[in-house]
Amino acid sequence: MERKKMLSFIPKHEVQARATAFNGDKIALALSLLPEAAKLAVVPVSQFHVGAIAIDDEGNFYFGANQECATASMGQTVHAEQSAVSHAWQRGATRITDIVVNYTPCGHCRQFLNELPDAGSLKIHLPHSRDNALTSYLPDSFSPKDLNIPDRLLTPVQHAIRQPENLDAAEQAAFAAAQSCHAPYSHAYAGIALVAGDAIYTGRYAENAAYNPTLPPLQVAINLLRMSGHDTSEVTRAVLCCTRHGGHEAMTRALWDEVGKCELEIVWLD
Repeated sequence: MERKKMLSFIPKHEVQARATAFNGDKIALALSLLPEAAKLAVVPVSQFHVGAIAIDDEGNFYFGANQECATASMGQTVHAEQSAVSHAWQRGATRITDIVVNYTPCGHCRQFLNELPDAGSLKIHLPHSRDNALTSYLPDSFSPKDLNIPDRLLTPVQHAIRQPENLDAAEQAAFAAAQSCHAPYSHAYAGIALVAGDAIYTGRYAENAAYNPTLPPLQVAINLLRMSGHDTSEVTRAVLCCTRHGGHEAMTRALWDEVGKCELEIVWLD
């Protein structure tokens, strides 16, 4: 499978080394890599490949691409910028300074990016235009501050929720994801674990002040799985850990029934 040959994460030391060919300009390097990021797109509906690279405050590169499902609701789609940011989040990034993308971000993505800690200084770089402030794309924006919420996406958090008893490794991973998810508005905590081979890929709920750009945990996990060179056909267990409110079970089942090969297991948070 070509996807397994793709490089979707470039650590800072390799970024620095590869940027020498661009006179040390890491943005120029990222722009040159956008065609590779776009190859990671899964687009059976639109056939429109969007690639993105999120750059964290240490200089690491995280690839992302748009993700679709032909037999599920269009609302289950993950945009390339969401893909890159959630990829960075799942790998431990806490601050994003730059987003490099091959097409101008749509309104959905602009609102999603506005949830980040450094949204006010975030730069968007396009093949035809560099150093664009997110604020210039989203003037007079609506953000967490309008709801008096200090929490931001990617900011590390450990929610004070009770851990269910007798969890196995996959269930524990799903609980840990739920415990560190971003749900400051609904408090509908959720995390998921996908077991593929000897590895466990997790996803966390990423809520948004405007709600609709919210990213469910399964999409975050599938994105990480794909960015790691695997596919949902390889998943042998899928464990969702969530609150009973928030609609997580219904949303997750709607997509997993279309892309998964195993049964979805549920661990409830009381």
